[in-house]
Order: sequence, then structure tokens, then C-alpha cells
Amino acid sequence: MTKPPYRAEHVGSFIRPDKLLNAARANKAGDLDDAAFEAMKDECIADIVAFQDSIGMPSVTDGEFRRRVWSGGVSDALEGMGVKDGGTLTFKGEEGDVLMPPSPYAEGKLSRKHNIVTDDFKYVSSLNPSGQPKVTMASPPVMHFFLGHESYNPDVYSSDEEYFADLTKAYSDEVAELAAAGCTYIQLDDTALPCNCDTEARETIRARGEDPDELTDTYVKAINSAVGGRPDNMFAGMHMCRGNLKGLWMAEGGYDPIAEKIFNELKIDAFFMEYDNERSGGFEPLRHLPAGKTAVLGLISTKTPELEDKDGLKRRIDEASKFAPLEQLAISPQCGFSSGGGGGQVVTEDDTKRKLELVVEVAQDVWGSI
Repeated sequence: MTKPPYRAEHVGSFIRPDKLLNAARANKAGDLDDAAFEAMKDECIADIVAFQDSIGMPSVTDGEFRRRVWSGGVSDALEGMGVKDGGTLTFKGEEGDVLMPPSPYAEGKLSRKHNIVTDDFKYVSSLNPSGQPKVTMASPPVMHFFLGHESYNPDVYSSDEEYFADLTKAYSDEVAELAAAGCTYIQLDDTALPCNCDTEARETIRARGEDPDELTDTYVKAINSAVGGRPDNMFAGMHMCRGNLKGLWMAEGGYDPIAEKIFNELKIDAFFMEYDNERSGGFEPLRHLPAGKTAVLGLISTKTPELEDKDGLKRRIDEASKFAPLEQLAISPQCGFSSGGGGGQVVTEDDTKRKLELVVEVAQDVWGSI
């Protein structure tokens, strides 16, 4: 098995099969006990790992099949974490605003009540996949960005510093547990930093009494506190997402406001970057990418079933290589295939297969390897 960074990558989540969705509904209704529900999760995870291996993906995940939603792995594992109505941005479609989801809110003092993804890693590893097991977690800034100073009970935390101290300790404890279990590939999923590039969001942040650039500094520090102490053999990626829910999005704007800081100050090895449409901006921010780090270009969209043109993808990689060396680039879909846990996704399992096969083909053609 080779080691990351891989030229062909994916973000982590996959469409839940009908049998898993039906089992979740039956469990919620009391018609399926917890043990049988867990057994169905195991079965579906084994299937999705085999699928990833079958198309030659060099890294594999559990599809996030044990979670309600993409961020649920973290929030459900933290004592004291709940949700609160309101937030900085709404999900949008072509017709405009659609919905504002609830935001993470610390009702009480935070601590891990159980591990976040270590057990998930152990199960995937037990399947002996050909690809390298990768675990994904919502990043610490996700637990703050949408409410800012209102992200925690003021009777429990008096400042962002106090809040992040407990929050990032939960992550660093998780990283240590993952390392002890043999995990060498982690990925943080972050909507805060890329959404902090959106003009509307930055104005909202100022209106609530915060400075968006100072917020970037705070988030860099928090991420480094969370994963900066990992062992040398543990590779860390960070996926930057502007929101993805069944084809909807939350933000737009290029990476210019954050690129120099995050590329050079974050203790992160690879950046999974949305680049599937004009809302992502241009490749110019890649000029700040330092030697030794990788930009994974999310050129293939999970927001549409339409399959991208292979030659068009190669042209875009060539364009990106004008700003960062080709050997520091890779390719992936711009996001996971199922950020939410329910049905009604905009792509099918067949679309997923075709798009990931295209990722592998382009990587082979451009770099001669995956």
C-alpha cells in the first residue's frame, strides 16, 4: 500500500442504500432493535468498502453510514453539545434561499462521552481493504462559525478561548486514540473557513461584532490545537466545503481571503478544495501553496448527475498547474456524495461509480499513478 497524498481521492460520504435507510426508519419506530440496526450498518459499510476497492480508490471510508448527518460524528460524541436555531448562512438553490439548518450549540461543558471515529476506523480496518482506511470528522470551526460568540452557553463558557480549549481537547484526545489504534489518515471537513470567504457571510460576521479575518486566525489556532500534535506517520487532510445538501449550497467566493494563512499556517498536509463551478473562484490562490503540501482539486461535482468531460478536466488541471506545481496537485469530487443521511439525493449509486472511475482515469492519465 502506498501512502497519501494520493492523486485520485474522494471526500468520504456515500449515498445510503435503501436497506440502510429502511433499517434506520424501523429502528426509530421501534420495529428494529439496536443490535440488528448495528448489524445492518456493518453490512452496508462492508459493501461500500468493497465498492471503493473495486474501482481502485487508494483510500477508503465507511461512507459515513453510522451518522445522521456529516457533522453528527462529532456532535453526537460530545457531552454538552446540542443545536440551536439560527446561523450565518442559509442553504440556497437556483431560486434563492431554501432553508437555514440549526447550528451547533454548547449547552454544557464539552467532553467526549465516547470516541468520535476510532471505533469506525477499527471496523473498516478489520475488513482488510486494499485502500488505506481514512476517517472524516467535522472540524472544530464548524462548531463555532454559524453562531460565533453565541455558540455556547455564557453560563458555561465566558469566551471563545475557553470554549475552544475544551472543544479541541476532545479532538486531540481522539487523534491520540486513533493513533493508538493504527490510524494514519484523518480528514477534517470544514465549512467555516470557505464560508468565511463569502461576502454576505463576512458582512454578517461584522454585524455580530466579530472580524472575519481575526476569525480565520482563531480557526487556524483551533485546528492546529486539535490535530497538530498527531504523530509523524499520520497524514491530515482538510476538506473545505461551501455547503452541500442535495444539490444546495450555502456560500460562494474564491479562497483569496484565507488562502495565504491556511496554506502556510495550518498543520495540514492536503487541502481538498471545491472547484466544480464558478462559485469556487479561480486557481490563483494556489500560488500560496508551500512546498510539501497538496491541493486536491475538487473538479468533479456531486451536485449533478452529469458526468464531466475528461479532456475538460485535464485542461483545468493544466490551468491550476500554472499556480502550483503539478506534483503538488491531485483530483477528487468537490464534496461527498451524501452529506445528509436521508434519501432524495441528486446523484445515484451509478452516477457515483461513473464519477469515481473518472477520477481514477484522469489521475492515471495526468500523473501516471493514483
